[in-house]
Amino acid sequence: MNKTSTTGITRRGLLAAFAATAITAAPTYSSAAGLLRGSGDIRRIRMYSGRTGERIDMVYWIEGDYIKDALKEINHFMRDWRTDGSTRIDTRTIDIMAAAHNLLDVNEPYMLLSGYRSPETNAMLRTRSRGVARNSLHMRGQAADLRLASRSVSQVAKAAIACRAGGVGKYSRSNFVHMDCGDVRSWGG
Repeated sequence: MNKTSTTGITRRGLLAAFAATAITAAPTYSSAAGLLRGSGDIRRIRMYSGRTGERIDMVYWIEGDYIKDALKEINHFMRDWRTDGSTRIDTRTIDIMAAAHNLLDVNEPYMLLSGYRSPETNAMLRTRSRGVARNSLHMRGQAADLRLASRSVSQVAKAAIACRAGGVGKYSRSNFVHMDCGDVRSWGG
């Protein structure tokens, strides 16, 4: 008999989450779309913030269900560190980030440069850079700027593009990749 706890997580799902810390599959680029459609039992995200010193490494999805407490932690982690404001991060963006990370076959966490941005922060950044959009998806919790020390901007961007699920911007001079859940498109060099 398979009992379900009050959190809605089955025993099998919990065992799968524990197994995920021991075994990591390395899917090919051709299977990226399947990752976004829910193939597999778990989804995991690993990041750290150089600005706050915080780290996150957690399973946020098990057997077709997002884990509410994990999403709350991700929302807080991806907050605007300048204002300490946060919003609900779109799960589609988290899924793209996780799928691209899996395709890169690394254990290293992403370095999060920017997740949610308040309108005030976005306006301030626009005065300093031409590359900041007036209606940035960062202000809606639908974008992230990420870096991996062990992979080039081109490699990270290629993995994100393989997901065919949103926008991917390559910022080679600044050494980061933008990922969002907006229209499928890519830019930068």
